[in-house]
Amino acid sequence: MFCYQCQETVGGVGCTKMGACGKTPEVSDIQDLMLYVLKGYSFLNQIAREDGLNNAVTDRMLINGLFMTITNANFDKAAFVKQLEKTLEVKDGLLESLRSKGKLEGKQLADCVTWTGYAADFDTKASAKEVGILSQENEDVRSLRELTIYGLKGMAAYAEHADNLGYFKVEVVMFMEKALAATLDDTLSADDLVKLVLETGKFGVDTMALLDEANTAAYGHPELTEVNIGTRDKPAILISGHDLKDMEELLEQTAGTGVDVYTHSEMLPANYYPAFKKYDHFVGNYGNAWWQQKAEFESFNGPILFTTNCIVPPKGDVVNRIYTTGASGFEGCTHIPDRREGGKKDFSAIIEHAKKCAPPTQIEEGKIVGGFAHNQVFALADKVVEAVKSGAVKQFFVMAGCDGRMKDRTYYSEFAEKLPKDTIILTAGCAKYRYNKLPLGDIGGIPRVLDAGQCNDSYSLAVIAMKLQEVFGLQDINELPISYNIAWYEQKAVIVLLALLYLGVKDIHLGPTLPGFLSPNVATVLVDTFGIGGINTVENDIEMFLG
Repeated sequence: MFCYQCQETVGGVGCTKMGACGKTPEVSDIQDLMLYVLKGYSFLNQIAREDGLNNAVTDRMLINGLFMTITNANFDKAAFVKQLEKTLEVKDGLLESLRSKGKLEGKQLADCVTWTGYAADFDTKASAKEVGILSQENEDVRSLRELTIYGLKGMAAYAEHADNLGYFKVEVVMFMEKALAATLDDTLSADDLVKLVLETGKFGVDTMALLDEANTAAYGHPELTEVNIGTRDKPAILISGHDLKDMEELLEQTAGTGVDVYTHSEMLPANYYPAFKKYDHFVGNYGNAWWQQKAEFESFNGPILFTTNCIVPPKGDVVNRIYTTGASGFEGCTHIPDRREGGKKDFSAIIEHAKKCAPPTQIEEGKIVGGFAHNQVFALADKVVEAVKSGAVKQFFVMAGCDGRMKDRTYYSEFAEKLPKDTIILTAGCAKYRYNKLPLGDIGGIPRVLDAGQCNDSYSLAVIAMKLQEVFGLQDINELPISYNIAWYEQKAVIVLLALLYLGVKDIHLGPTLPGFLSPNVATVLVDTFGIGGINTVENDIEMFLG
């Protein structure tokens, strides 16, 4: 195996024996093969679309296949074998159809376009050397291709959430096909690949906007909310991940059963949506960011539902209390099947399980404040603008992104604590758990931490920035008193970064380390063109940001 798609990759270089996430070499190799086959499928489906020969039903297959390979989403080899066999069947059907119609004559076909196989072949084919990351020897080409692919993985996650709510854009899938097929084209220059990276950012913006529209149409705009972090004396289900459609159906099916529901990690922002507040058994949030789940799942006592990543491989009896659904999976855990067309998922098994469990053990008490997506901030626009004009607010800091296990991530807590009291933090994603429970106060009634929601709600932060640019009549978004100090971990943070670059945002700082998949030359291009930088000490960085 060789994998370096997450921030915690071994030595900042790559995992070769076992994934830092817990992914086995066998699963890593079959994920490599999944991407390999999806590239071949994308090449063929692009040609098929030109003559209306593509199988439109399988557009979602590409989205789900990419989503499954995101860090910490799916560790179940059997699930990958099943998905891979289905993908090969569709790809081979396209290949046969296009050949019979003469559509492939004169075209140079990569091995991934023509290769076929069965489950018995996967272990021998799916080696990192043959089809994985290192099969491309030029490290700069490899770096730019992987940067695009990781952006596509994050985009696929957001596209699937939107699709689950009935919002689907075939243009997004067509770009995914185009971009994956482009990673097979050895004639593309470094400049061409940089353009592809930025185009990925453009479609990242489009996809996050689509998901924002889907979420708000279904559940209302997030609103200023105090979220309970204590517990009640009833059995309960803990729901983690990002999929709000799963959240809705779980709340519907637990109503009147005597089973409470709590959010965990990235599902916290579900508490901000008006549509979910009608459920009196929706108690609040339990715990913190994903990496603390081992201890928190033990004390929760009841079953846990993963709607997406991030899974930390469980040990002991807690395995029997974990349920997965959608793109997530872990061997030994119960997987809840996808909903059929026009139907709903069946959560009866996890509900019955919960009824037999003890109530959650309380680990903290109090409330945290959130719900500051673009619509809520616009409602406070006059107050915010006046605070800036009066000098009460000197600077905004976008501290969106991911949290993680590394000890040096305490940097973000310390950074938030040491920021001057006339600054405001704009956040989204699980990075907020480093500071959303700190007593940072407010400025004239405006909380100093404005949480927009999940990682995909970083789109809200971009919308807010563009609105402020308009209000202050600035020509360049970089003239705003906004600094970007973003923590990253996995591929959904990558597509957020590419989206910001596409929007023209410069001088973004990434931490706690720069991505291992950036070659020295590609890193230099990002630094010289966009001002991308890493982090230093808290004191040095605050001085640098504030001049």
